[in-house]
Amino acid sequence: MAPPLPSHLLVVDLETRPDAAILPEDRAPEAFPKPIQHEIITLGFLLARIERDGGYERYVVRKLGSASILDRSEREILAGFWSMVDRQRPRLVTWNGRSFDAAVLKQRSLIHGLTAYNWHRTDPRFGYDYRYETHWHCDLMDALSDYGASPRLGLDEAARALGLPGKWNGHGGNVAEQAAAGDYAAINRYCEGDVLNTYVLYLRWAYFSTRLSAHSHNVSVQNLIDALESGRGKHSHWGGFADRWRASAQPCPLLVAEPMGEPGLQPQEAHLRSEDVLP
Repeated sequence: MAPPLPSHLLVVDLETRPDAAILPEDRAPEAFPKPIQHEIITLGFLLARIERDGGYERYVVRKLGSASILDRSEREILAGFWSMVDRQRPRLVTWNGRSFDAAVLKQRSLIHGLTAYNWHRTDPRFGYDYRYETHWHCDLMDALSDYGASPRLGLDEAARALGLPGKWNGHGGNVAEQAAAGDYAAINRYCEGDVLNTYVLYLRWAYFSTRLSAHSHNVSVQNLIDALESGRGKHSHWGGFADRWRASAQPCPLLVAEPMGEPGLQPQEAHLRSEDVLP
């Protein structure tokens, strides 16, 4: 029996701080803690519905936000994440998620005695934990590097190369200090910015890899812009992201050219065939 198709897309990013209670006493101060030693401060997310038409997908944003230890415990954040996976069976999209975000989610869940039913039973062979299949978990950084064959990109440099704002509203190195000062709102804004960068990078990659058509890519981009504009009043950083994105001077920051000929060919290329250009 074929496993179900994901009906939603879930983009996730974590902000964390070292968990002093379990850090080894002999740990070098400059050493980066291992995933289980990271206490979750904020889980940022974007949930989008996947619609299918003619062999292509398109995405409709349902919710953008963050869950913070300001108003819930780490256990509640983790339980909420696994509950969303159980309810929606989404395609998870992360940046460096296999090395960090997903590892933190799984290892910190062991501490709190949680279970992840659909994470492990959705597709036993090629499910969320299978590295070389982007159907259920797409670690975009890993996929773009061909799984280590080429140098790995940082989120900020990849985003700015495409004309996205990148890390315009914060930096991960400031999170622990902001948490100590109680400025969780700044952490949430920064985390949601990373989620937005990751989502738009995924849209462009999904078009390149033919999961989206040019039209469904552009429809998904416009849907995101509409969502950001509708939330600008309460979330000024959403509007800030949209403004910086639209102001980019990069050659193709928002929409891709919709082909008039064969799928995947730009209008000026549609008259070419492979036999015309290959020796």
